[in-house]
Amino acid sequence: MVELALIDKIVIVVYLMCILGVGLWAGRRVTELEEYAVADRNYNSLIIAATLSASFIGGGFTMGNAEKVFSVGIINIVVLWGFSLKELLVARYIAPNAGRFPKAISVGDVMEVDYGKVGKVVTGVFSVLLCAGILGAQIGGMGYLFNLFLGISVPAGILIGMGIIIVYDTIGGMRAVVATDVLQFVVLSLGIPLSLILGIYSLGGLEMMQSRLPSGHLEVFGSISLVKFLSLFLTFLLGETLVPPYVRRLFISKDIRHLCRGTFFSGMFSIPFFAVSGCLGLVALALNPQIDPNQAIPYVVQSALPIGLRGLVIAGIIAVVMSSADSFLNSASVAFVNDIVNPLRKEKLSEQRGLLWARLATLVTGGLAIIFAIRIQSLLDILIYAYNFWSPIILVPLAATLLGYRASKLAFVAGAAAGLVGVYVWNAMLGSPGGFDGLLIGVFANLTVFSTVNVLTPSPAVAADV
Repeated sequence: MVELALIDKIVIVVYLMCILGVGLWAGRRVTELEEYAVADRNYNSLIIAATLSASFIGGGFTMGNAEKVFSVGIINIVVLWGFSLKELLVARYIAPNAGRFPKAISVGDVMEVDYGKVGKVVTGVFSVLLCAGILGAQIGGMGYLFNLFLGISVPAGILIGMGIIIVYDTIGGMRAVVATDVLQFVVLSLGIPLSLILGIYSLGGLEMMQSRLPSGHLEVFGSISLVKFLSLFLTFLLGETLVPPYVRRLFISKDIRHLCRGTFFSGMFSIPFFAVSGCLGLVALALNPQIDPNQAIPYVVQSALPIGLRGLVIAGIIAVVMSSADSFLNSASVAFVNDIVNPLRKEKLSEQRGLLWARLATLVTGGLAIIFAIRIQSLLDILIYAYNFWSPIILVPLAATLLGYRASKLAFVAGAAAGLVGVYVWNAMLGSPGGFDGLLIGVFANLTVFSTVNVLTPSPAVAADV
């Protein structure tokens, strides 16, 4: 446990209260499911950039990144830039087409255009599974933080952090998520770089830090093979591509210009941020190579930051976790109601009852997330595991629809089945030969079967608007 001065504890408590207050205030007037899911669809590019960045910069991309850099070196930073490239590609090719879905509130609404009820329900199921997995990574990190900094047990820390998120997320939906994301983005943008600067200073500068590091940690391919690098790079390029929270951000901007700019700004911001969070792992390694890699960032805070600043930086670290967790929790609840419950009912839920169901769904998703967090210890490994519930099954047909290429229901079903089988056979039966994760094999299998079946069952070239 890190010993904190009273002032640091006060800063942390005040921050948590501010998050709760902002979330409750922003979402105080939400009365319908659509408003809960997409607010008023009137956010500008800066808000889009802030909420997107706060959503994807979670525990896995900060604490998990520092852990991996501590263990294997700067190669992990370069690997994560696959995610940055993905965001820039979305800004260039996907975001400009979002205007064709003016009434969509979930990924399932987009998939329903070409693939009907089957596509919507299947997407809803895997949306919930993916969001629960990624949420598990975030709340696992939250438990570590509360345990280390405040001496609270990991389960209790999870309950406190998740309790705050569930309260404002349940009441305010997207309005609360965006409002808290902006605050969290500001705090994490200050806190994480400040930790790195003070950490390097405590070591005596860059040259002194470098002298304490294993030489291989500063080489791009010093610790893993090119094949393994490509596997990981492509995993992060494809793994979170078009996942529910990011797709739903395509539906909340005031116009396409603001959406494209905001998405581009978010992608550019991620490049230096991943470098900063990863380098915190190097600072921790230089300070003490014997520590648990999972505790890299907390150890830097404990060792390098003076009393008075620790509270601010810890608040920034907590912001990282909470800002991602609330987005995935909200997306899971919307997917559960809009993409699973409504399509399977004879009569669609009213907006008011749909809102009630969405609020109740947060409890189910939270339970699934806790299971993920308990079963897998590494935060980044949780992300990679969760990706297997999305990209091999949903990514290819979703990208096709968003890009305007219409395909048949049979192509969707066949491609999804091929992707799922590909992941299972490659990972579970063959043991990931060649260092390639099954996610990549699943995406390739889906693309191959989806394209082949679609050629054999031709459809109109352009999808209709939702």
